[in-house]
Formats: sequence, structure tokens, C-alpha cells
Amino acid sequence: MFLFNDTSPVTFQDALPDRVDVVVIGGGVIGVSTAWYLREKGLSVVVCDKGRIAGEQSSRNWGWVRVTGRDADEVPIAMDSLRCWKEISDSLDEDVGFTQRGILALADTDADMADFEGWLEVAKQYGVDSRLFSAAEVTSLVEVPQARWQGGVVTPSDCRAEPFKAVPAIARGLQHRGGLVRENCAVRTVDIEAGQVAGVVTEQGRIRTQAVVCAAGGWANMFLSNLDVDFPQLVLRGTVARTVAAPELYDGAFGLKDIHLRRRQDGGYTVACGLAEHTIGANSFRYLLKYVPSMISGDDINAFVGRDATQQGILRKRWNGDETTPFEKHRVLNPAPSRDALRKIRHNLGKRIPQFANIEFEESWAGMIDATPDIVPVMDSIESHPGLFLASGFSGHGFGIGPGAGKVMANLVTGNDPGFDLTRFRFSRFSDGSKMVPGPAL
Repeated sequence: MFLFNDTSPVTFQDALPDRVDVVVIGGGVIGVSTAWYLREKGLSVVVCDKGRIAGEQSSRNWGWVRVTGRDADEVPIAMDSLRCWKEISDSLDEDVGFTQRGILALADTDADMADFEGWLEVAKQYGVDSRLFSAAEVTSLVEVPQARWQGGVVTPSDCRAEPFKAVPAIARGLQHRGGLVRENCAVRTVDIEAGQVAGVVTEQGRIRTQAVVCAAGGWANMFLSNLDVDFPQLVLRGTVARTVAAPELYDGAFGLKDIHLRRRQDGGYTVACGLAEHTIGANSFRYLLKYVPSMISGDDINAFVGRDATQQGILRKRWNGDETTPFEKHRVLNPAPSRDALRKIRHNLGKRIPQFANIEFEESWAGMIDATPDIVPVMDSIESHPGLFLASGFSGHGFGIGPGAGKVMANLVTGNDPGFDLTRFRFSRFSDGSKMVPGPAL
């Protein structure tokens, strides 16, 4: 695997246009997919990233492309995203590891099985092919003789892909279709004229446009705060490892609450334990009350005092288009993997899958996950700034739903029916008195 950092080669260097129909801020899976579908509609589009395409969480996630366990309101978009993934991957000239092998969620308690039964009601509502498996059926699927499962839920239509390959490949496909992509080019701010978007100011110059999509991941809060738009968002560090080549236990993705595995193209497994870590900063206190429900329902979150580059201090700083911004000072978030998380991964892997107790970890890494108070994203226009759109806060679920979310955003930008009820994902829910009801953490 290749992890991006501040010194990684710049490979996307399209010349910036003077004018374009849409500017997309952020070259992760959401931003690149949005640009893909905007270009499919015939619009001119440029994707600007302060660092590298897929440099942060879009290349550091687990690689699950799933419908299983999603918030009920996300399910229709996640189902469409499976189709989008296939259409895009089939159209590319390079392999991104996209394949349909199913996802198996395992249970070792009656309470877990009850949760799965609740998910099946959601699955039936939307025609998802999930089904409950007994302990014996699970044992026949996952070759771990020593294991003691209560059962599980299987969704054969779920898929997987290789994160470090996928988004750069889609970005290259976008270029082949006439879209522009520029790395190492931070968008500093948005030009507002007569009360609406008129362009953006990048570190490389201005671009005239009437529509801007902010798909800046964990940096979205900071970017929007400079426009006096308050978007409640915090970031969490997630640690992941990959094993050396190992015997096939299940040719898909599977796991329990405390260990998750995905079969990789290289014959090993991507493994994670689900532990998330939060660095306490000013935003932690700004949004504390909004996050209380998700803190209560969260299974495994550690918090500590430290430095979080995505959070401004108590006194928020402002900047204009002529100033160097925090985005240029932190091109790529490349956090060190957590030692606590790696120990937990090792312990839980050995406990759940004894034959992997001593398997070698060939590499480990961490990524910063952008999370909202209710663990579902925003996909909406910003009414106070006509022409500005937000697609962020995907809370660790963005890789799988990314192409579907990109299609939704392209429809919103062009004024077309997105095809889905987006009430759950409206930006105003954070300010209209709505109760924060966390979606599933899986």
C-alpha cells in the first residue's frame, strides 16, 4: 500500500481554468465522485485538493462497500452506490479491486442477534438481500473451527474495493472525460458577489464559478467557519493494519464489534478493531451537547488532550484569499497509528481467530474520520450562501456510499431531483432544534 504525505509526488496537475461551471473542494471519494457525475451531465468541473487525491481517509479506510447495517435513511443511496461503483469500475481502464463477495456481520450474544433482526426489518423494507444465519451456517462460511458464534447476518450483494487504488483511478477516469483535477492547490475561500457564489480563491489564483461543492472531509468545519457557516463536525483517528498473505477464511468482509477483516487482492487481510480516538480541542466543547447522544451510544471511543490541526482555537481566526491558510500548512493528515489500537487489534484477532494470533502485520496506518453528531452526513445546499453545497460528515461510511453520494450531489447542484428523500441529511438539522438521533456506528 502507498500512503500519501506532504512529500508525495504531485501527479494531478491540470491547469486551472479562468471559469468553470462547478468547483469541487476536496479530492476524496465524495469530491471526485461528485465531479464524475457533474461531468456526466456535461458540466465543466475542476477538483482542487490542498494535498493529494485520496490522500487522507479515502485511501486509509477499510475498503468495505456495503449496505449492511447502515442508517435506514442511507440505505437507498447505499444501494444505488453499489450500482454506481460497478458502472464506474467497469468504465475504467485500470483495476480498483471492486468485487462483489458479500459482507458477513457476526454475533456472539443474543443482544447482537436481536440487533441483526432489527436490521432485517430495514433490509426487507428496501429489498436488500440480507438474511440471518445460524451458528452452524456461519461456521460453514467462516473457516474458524474454534469459534463460537451465535450467528450472523449475510448480505451477498455487498462488495469491497482497494481504497488506495480506487479514488485516484476514478480521478484519472474523470480527466479522460474532460474533468480537471489539481493537487497541491488549496481553495482558500469563496468569492461572494451580490449575496451568492461568484468564484473561489485558490493559492494558485481565482476561478470564476456559480457553484461550489465543499467535500473537504475533516477540514469542512474549518473551511466553512471562515464563511460564518457553523457546521458541527469532529474528527476521530482510526487505526488499520494489513497482514501478510494468509489462508482464506471468507472471501469478503466480515467481523464482530471488536474485530473487522476484509480480504485483500494481495492475499492478506485489512484488519481493524473499531477503536476510535478523539483529540480534545475547542470544537469538542463548542459542540459537546450535540454529540452527547452519539457519545452515549458509541462503543469504543477514547479521548485525550492534544493538537488537532482541523480544529480552530477558542478565538476563531479569519483569513482572506491573499493569506496563507491552515490548509496549505497541513497538506495531508498522516497521523501515526495508535499503539493502543494496534494492541487491541492483535489481541482481538487472536481471541476471535486463533489461527491468526501470531500473523505478521506488514503495515499499519491511521486516518482521520469526519463525524457528525448523528453519525450521518450532510448532503445539501447552504441557504445562506446560494451556490454553495456541502457533502461532508460521512462518519467513516463515505468510501462505500461515495459514488452514490456524488450522484446525489451532482443532481442537487444542477437542480434535478436527487431521487431520494434527503430530509435526514439536511444541513439545517443542526440549528432547527432537531434531536440528534445517532445512526448505526458500524
